[in-house]
Amino acid sequence: MQGKTMKRFHKQAGIVAVDGGFAVQLDGRGVKTPVGRKLEVPSERLALAIAGEWDAQGEEIKPYTMPLTQLATTALDRVGPERAVITDQMIAYAATDLLCYRAESPSDLVAVQTKTWQPLLDWCRTHLDAGLIVTTGVIAIDQPAASLAALRARLDGYDLWRLTAAQAACSASGSLVLALALTEGRLTGAECFTASNLDEAYQVAQWGDDYEAADRRAELQRDIQAAADLLTLLP
Repeated sequence: MQGKTMKRFHKQAGIVAVDGGFAVQLDGRGVKTPVGRKLEVPSERLALAIAGEWDAQGEEIKPYTMPLTQLATTALDRVGPERAVITDQMIAYAATDLLCYRAESPSDLVAVQTKTWQPLLDWCRTHLDAGLIVTTGVIAIDQPAASLAALRARLDGYDLWRLTAAQAACSASGSLVLALALTEGRLTGAECFTASNLDEAYQVAQWGDDYEAADRRAELQRDIQAAADLLTLLP
């Protein structure tokens, strides 16, 4: 589901209740993930949304227009079987979290970083018991081991689907703090993207934009919003 388009082979998508959730079907036959697992999800609303993505396809199936389907297959094929690896990767983001590396200048950028990011780090400290150190520049600093352990414990407490949403948001935003804030309901999808795109938005305002960078931002925004949408459809 991750790349090439293919000719549409079904007339209608639907769902059916199964043990523990709902399965997506095409013309009455179960859908399989790329590695052959049944495409089954934990809520009726999510299953209906995925079926809607399949029904919305034209003569060709375009996987990049099916974000919930992609997240579901990622959950089943990758996050579930490789949960420990996924968690380690996300903790690595926390060790060099975007929100912890501030500009030294200009003053207006410093101010907007502080205004946008510091409340989220304060929330991380109070809500997740994970205080993180802030620095200026790009030289890596070590974060408190106890804070990283608290973040890992939070991730370990997520079910497969919430971990999948958090992983997608973390990868797209470059920040575990932002991903957790989205997953915990502290941020909306739009707010998460805005916070992650703060530096680039400043540069665009100063120097203008180019289409490749704009396309890349749009892709990241879609990924973050897809993660947010997935969270709203979970039981």
